[in-house]
Amino acid sequence: MKRTRIILADDHCLFVDALKRFLEPEFEVVGTFNDGSALVNDAPRLNPDFIVLDIGMPLLNGLNAGRRLKELIPKTKLIYLTMNMDRDVAAEAFRLGASGYVLKSSAGTELVQAIRQATLGKFYITPLMTEGEVGSFIQNIQTKRRPEKLTPRQKEVLQLLVEGRSMKEVAFMLHVSQSTVAFHKYKMMGDLKLKTSAELIQFAVRESMNMV
Repeated sequence: MKRTRIILADDHCLFVDALKRFLEPEFEVVGTFNDGSALVNDAPRLNPDFIVLDIGMPLLNGLNAGRRLKELIPKTKLIYLTMNMDRDVAAEAFRLGASGYVLKSSAGTELVQAIRQATLGKFYITPLMTEGEVGSFIQNIQTKRRPEKLTPRQKEVLQLLVEGRSMKEVAFMLHVSQSTVAFHKYKMMGDLKLKTSAELIQFAVRESMNMV
């Protein structure tokens, strides 16, 4: 029987090596990458069934890499394996075509389960992030492509940016990574069709933040 072909992408080499050893008894690992740009450039020629990738990678982050990969090799399924527990980030990953979202703090069997579920055409997300409501979480993403208003997390980020905080400071205050803050900032700018940080701040002031 032909084994499922998988690519692994993460900027931590030791982690990739360990993950490869864990998966190889059941799957064929056909390539490993440590940055998003190399992944996008080389993955099409390897023609994998799955790509397991992190959100935070150098040169090109996992979300942007995933978007590009779904254009280049649409039949390849994407499974995100990350430390990022932000539900908005997970939702964006699924909107961009992901089949699974697994936390690195989960048991290794969860990743295998996600791959098996995706092979059957289903979606998988770490239950810890959905409070047991995986079906409704995915359904909400599929039926609501763009948010009608800012999410609570986006409001928190925007409020702190308006106060003059840097993204590094916002990350520290909200106990998230700097890349997560950047994701929220540029997601708001994209949804609101704003081109600069100044325009985002002006929008917030003009709308009185709508924080209540």
